[in-house]
Amino acid sequence: MKKRDTPTPACRGKGLDETVHLHHAFKTFWYSDGFLASRHPHGSTTEMTEIIRILGAFEEEVNCQYLQLLRLGQVPTLLKMTYLGAKSRAIVLLFSGCLAAAICRAQDLAPRAYIITPLHSNAVTLTYSFFDGNIIFDGTTPITDATARFNVSTISIAHSLNFFGRTAMFNASLPYGIGNFRGTVADAETLAHRSGLLGTSFRFSVNLKGGPAMNVQEYLKWRQKTIIGVSIKLVPPTGQYDPTKLINLGTNRWALKPELGYSRRWGHWILDAYGGVWFFTTNPDFFSRNQFSPGTNTQSQSPTGSFEGHLSYDFKPRLWVSLDGNYWFGGSTSLNGVQNNATRQRNSRIGATASIPVSRHQTIKLSYNDGAYIRYGGNYQNVSIGWQYSWLGRPN
Repeated sequence: MKKRDTPTPACRGKGLDETVHLHHAFKTFWYSDGFLASRHPHGSTTEMTEIIRILGAFEEEVNCQYLQLLRLGQVPTLLKMTYLGAKSRAIVLLFSGCLAAAICRAQDLAPRAYIITPLHSNAVTLTYSFFDGNIIFDGTTPITDATARFNVSTISIAHSLNFFGRTAMFNASLPYGIGNFRGTVADAETLAHRSGLLGTSFRFSVNLKGGPAMNVQEYLKWRQKTIIGVSIKLVPPTGQYDPTKLINLGTNRWALKPELGYSRRWGHWILDAYGGVWFFTTNPDFFSRNQFSPGTNTQSQSPTGSFEGHLSYDFKPRLWVSLDGNYWFGGSTSLNGVQNNATRQRNSRIGATASIPVSRHQTIKLSYNDGAYIRYGGNYQNVSIGWQYSWLGRPN
């Protein structure tokens, strides 16, 4: 078809004042299979105006539609504009995000997660984490120089118990995040700020081999060799979520991760290795019932596999350091049943952790990690500091 040149319409979107940039950006796309994967060859001035209105309206809220930020692992992945009927008008620009950590949950780095403790051990941990880095789209969206800074404060509790004669541990965590996100869309800078509760997580682990449930006296006589354990981590649809908005801190879906853990001690050295899979339910109300998408949209994600390894050294009880690494893969996303394989992840992080006792009941934990290989998603540097208070039975 012959290309039709059209005048550049006005755009009132905050941060997207240079409408000509958007106009020329859309002219570089090519139209195929009913989706705007590229330029629509016969787009009229009215149609182009509507596309730019979709990008420019809602002021700062919609200015960030290209910059679907990482929320505990949520990053922009899928760009789709559908033309409807003879009018060939765009409905909405949608992104389908993946839950993966830093803030993606698949990015967990937790040394000594299966270490046995005496029965009725308790701990309260306050953690502050700072994430700073860029977001890699691998060509899935016309975004450049996408960066994010995110602060997450988390309160966690832990309790050990007897589970059919084996040592078990229950953990619960509640995070709160504050983030600023920035990116360039067709030479126009876009900004976003979010703060609120992230998804609460619950984890239950039990040791299958390596020692029975033990009281303090029995535990003092016990020496670790090989531990094999299993765990289940659950993230219910908590956290702040508004289905009319594209950017949310909650996910409006359930996430479940079964995992197998291995831990082996040689003198002062401990080797940990875990393997698990994240499963996700469908978000039945993703960016719906608004001026861009009056209906209801669904968002789903394929399972995400993860491997994690740690090598740590004990200087004395509770004083240790660890080298950490992980790898996660899969997790491609679908929007209304249409899968986008470009969002499949194959990423890895490396880092280090240190545990420093400061009193009988208190410990400080420091950690740092960075992306070793990030094909798609958040490529962050992360620094965390945590304060832990632990006791047996009740505080004294």
